[in-house]
Amino acid sequence: MQKTAERGNEEMTNSTAVQAIDTNAVVGSFTQSELDTLKATIARGTTNEQFALFVQTCARSGLNPFLNQVYCIVYNGKDGPVMSIQIAVEGIVALAKRHPQYKGFIASEVKENDEFEIDVVTGEPKHRITSMQRGKTIGAYCVAYREGAPNIAVVITNDQVEHLLKGRNGQMWKDYFDDMIVKHAIKRAFKRQFGIEVAEDEHFQSGSSVDNIPEYQPQRKDITPQAEVIDVPKQPAEDDEAAKMKKARAEMKKKFAQLGITDPDQMSAYIAEHAKPKGDKPTLAEMMGLLKIMDLEIEARKAAQSTDDDLL
Repeated sequence: MQKTAERGNEEMTNSTAVQAIDTNAVVGSFTQSELDTLKATIARGTTNEQFALFVQTCARSGLNPFLNQVYCIVYNGKDGPVMSIQIAVEGIVALAKRHPQYKGFIASEVKENDEFEIDVVTGEPKHRITSMQRGKTIGAYCVAYREGAPNIAVVITNDQVEHLLKGRNGQMWKDYFDDMIVKHAIKRAFKRQFGIEVAEDEHFQSGSSVDNIPEYQPQRKDITPQAEVIDVPKQPAEDDEAAKMKKARAEMKKKFAQLGITDPDQMSAYIAEHAKPKGDKPTLAEMMGLLKIMDLEIEARKAAQSTDDDLL
């Protein structure tokens, strides 16, 4: 009887532990804490139904919003918030890497003093940097490799993206032109090579599913420029609170410009909405948190612009 009781207690304990784990892992691999973070940052402004759709899409596709692979863009519509799930270049590359025939890619911007030529049939580029004085960027290229298939080479010249500098996210193109034009080339190359077609207001089109495909270890090293990361600079220990606040405000001013917010009233409204200061003015900790939120919004707009490009 005693052993039976002990066994029953043990089974009850195990059942409780499993139940706790299942409760913690709410959707896919996301914990409740991570879901709360997503709702307050990347998916801010979504309804509960929209947020559930976004999380389910992330879980089923295996794309990680914390790694900037997928974004949730919310627009103000006449009937309320309108959500667009958009997969960034990082997400497209992540999908392609799961393809069993994936062999990597190379991509880079080309500047006017570089030596560059490419055979579009074989997909073999020759790109030499002969001087550190490279001049202005004149284009970009990407070659996507796949086992048993021809190499796919895409070349983008400045005149092909000139109209994007005047679009709704034109400031992003002006601020991060090299990064944006390279990502533009990568997306087009991967579309042609792997059939990964992702457009605004669409999750996955035909050929984009990667369910149950084993991850492939690429034989070729990926070479692609990293997006510029704007972080709050580390302050010397001897800096006092006032100096830190001054530098944080200067950084915030730059980020407001990148977001296209120049009106003082709009800036105040933005701070009041996202920093939620407890007093009359935001504290340094609240300022630092706001800067991180602004970084997320800047990255989200860059991802939205990359997706919009492919609709043109």
